[in-house]
Amino acid sequence: MKLTIFGATGGTGRALVDQACEAGHDVTAVVRSPNALEARPNLTVVTGGITTSVIAGRDAVLTAIGYRGRGPTTVQTDTTRSIIEAMREAGVRRLICVSNSGMHTTGDDPLTKALVKPILRRVLRHGFADMRGMESVVLDSDLEWTIVRPPRLTNGPRTGTYRTELNRNVRGGFQVSRADVADCMLRCLTGPETIRTAISLAG
Repeated sequence: MKLTIFGATGGTGRALVDQACEAGHDVTAVVRSPNALEARPNLTVVTGGITTSVIAGRDAVLTAIGYRGRGPTTVQTDTTRSIIEAMREAGVRRLICVSNSGMHTTGDDPLTKALVKPILRRVLRHGFADMRGMESVVLDSDLEWTIVRPPRLTNGPRTGTYRTELNRNVRGGFQVSRADVADCMLRCLTGPETIRTAISLAG
């Protein structure tokens, strides 16, 4: 497939680029610096912003854009809105983006709902607010979207043996590797059951 990847230099984004190239996909990675990713077969690195030109003619867009701070932010909401606008202009329909399972409780056990999630919502309130905004923009779009919702991310290896749930959290699932998140995103490309659906995963 021909893929455009945003957020390609973060932990999940790099894993996504690596795995997509290894699988033989034609990958365009949009980055800020031309030296942010090393050259390899199947990869085209493009510097600049979100434009129709980096999306036109692609089969799907995948975004792993994230925010590492703790203060107020709208980076995910704003960039996702711009990506969706560019996709509409380019006539590209398939979008896969990363959110999180921490701000959702459907499928969680009672202890997690009553104790763990309220703490997370306080500590990560700004990031969660941005991701809720991002999800709202995606849900309101007419695209063939999938929202991938992992719990706490680790730098562990790609296992391919994680658990998944559609439109609900994985019960007792508290962490997953960034490499497995990337694996899940690529699997969604050929999983029609994930279109216009949120998929949660955990190790």
